[in-house]
Amino acid sequence: MTQGAEAGGARTKLGASIWIGVWLLALGCVIAYVDRVNLSFAVIDKDFKHFFQISNTERGLVNSAFFWSYAALQIPAGWVVDRYGAKYPLAICFAVWSALTAFTAFTTGFETLFAVRLLLGAGEALMHPASMRWIRYHIGEKRRGIAIGIYMSGSKFGPALGATLSALLIQSYGWRAMFLILGVAGMVWLLPWLFLARNDGGTVAPVAGTSSAPDAPMRSLLASPILLGVIIGTFSYMYFVYFCMTWMPAYLQEARGLSLSASGFYTTFSFAGMAVMSIVGGLAADWIIGRGHDAIFVRKAFTIAGFLLASTEVFSPLLQSLNLALIVSIFSLSGLGLATANYWALTQTLIPGNKTGRIVGIQNCAASVAGILAPIITGWLVQRTGGYAAAMEMVLFFLACGVLSYAFLVRAPSRA
Repeated sequence: MTQGAEAGGARTKLGASIWIGVWLLALGCVIAYVDRVNLSFAVIDKDFKHFFQISNTERGLVNSAFFWSYAALQIPAGWVVDRYGAKYPLAICFAVWSALTAFTAFTTGFETLFAVRLLLGAGEALMHPASMRWIRYHIGEKRRGIAIGIYMSGSKFGPALGATLSALLIQSYGWRAMFLILGVAGMVWLLPWLFLARNDGGTVAPVAGTSSAPDAPMRSLLASPILLGVIIGTFSYMYFVYFCMTWMPAYLQEARGLSLSASGFYTTFSFAGMAVMSIVGGLAADWIIGRGHDAIFVRKAFTIAGFLLASTEVFSPLLQSLNLALIVSIFSLSGLGLATANYWALTQTLIPGNKTGRIVGIQNCAASVAGILAPIITGWLVQRTGGYAAAMEMVLFFLACGVLSYAFLVRAPSRA
């Protein structure tokens, strides 16, 4: 065998191992989001509501508890993966949050449930900073959209799968068994991750062509309008996502009269559509960029288009027809998928590679604040108005803020 053939075979194996890592991260993301969404179905179960005796406002609080610690630890998590890499810190945190999901089955009161969800948020805090850093250090610009699209599809397939599994397990075995089964089953992911994923210690250099952004001091990045725009845009995107994750099942059951299983089915369908569109959006943007078009312009265009399509959700509670309302709900969440891969990839294009973990931590902190506020604000508006129209108008307001932030703040930095 010639040296060239040996080198080609080595590159093929290397490429295969990288994409195995991407798919494993996507699967891990699925499991993480299953563990986030399962409570949204437990809180509409009659036995669960009778046991915990919680109001709509308390439902909002317990749904948000995960994000309090999750948000607070995003920046420290980013520092950890920048310092130690992604592989082993992620494995440790994965084991912790899976155990906490299983332990939820043994909670005995509202305070205990709130505390476990708070700890679960701490356990999952490393997931996005670690995964985004791993992708940044292994995937170049022209393939990053599809890589992030595959990974982030897990954050949509997770709620989709979680909706079906949670509803099915609750109806078949009860809410306690649901938490226990999902927590124990999630542990299986650790084996392929530890044995198949490539390591990326803190001193590993990014692959060639991973960023067009020059290095810059952290202080100047924090003061940049780019980061402000990214924070606003991320919050806006995730406010809608977490509204759907935490209150969409209740909206479909209470305002549209669907059963628990039907509510789970339509929630599944909506998030599955978003997952598919996140891959399609990332692949399409990569294809356009690969033909010589400006990466920043292309990814901004896809992000703004996704926000605009998502804004159609505001019409859902105004429609008398159940079928039309369901179509609008599915269409709006699926449409947001165009933005998914591209708004994350855009951040990586605009920042230096050696600060990926910390910047992703800041960005995901903004996402987590949305996770805190969306269920609380929605619960308060539903309690105050007796319906969901005002809650969806709030979604529209934040989506409009996101469009403006990406249009005017997130742009290529000027070079002296």
